Amino acid sequence: MAQVKKIPQRKCVGCQEMKNKKELLRLLRTEEGTVVLDTTGRKNGRGAYLCYSKECFEKAVKSKSLERALKTPISAQTYADLKKEIDAIEGK
Repeated sequence: MAQVKKIPQRKCVGCQEMKNKKELLRLLRTEEGTVVLDTTGRKNGRGAYLCYSKECFEKAVKSKSLERALKTPISAQTYADLKKEIDAIEGK
C-alpha cells in the first residue's frame, strides 16, 4: 500500500485563505529584527506567508496583520521595499 505524501498548508496573512506552502511567498523577520523576503522558504527566523498578489499584500499592510504575524513593527520604508520586490516577482 502506497503512502500519500502530505502537502504542507499555510494561511495567507492578507486574504486568510489556506493554500499549499509552495504557492505562497514567505516574509521573514530575522534575528536582527529586519523583515526580508525569503525566496528559499528555509531561512531561520519567524515567517509569515502571502499570496503572490498585490491585493493580499495591501490587505496585510492595511490591517497590520503582517506586523502581528511577525510580532514586530514594520517601517514605511520596509513596506515600500517589500512592495517593489513583490511587484518584480508578480511581473514575471
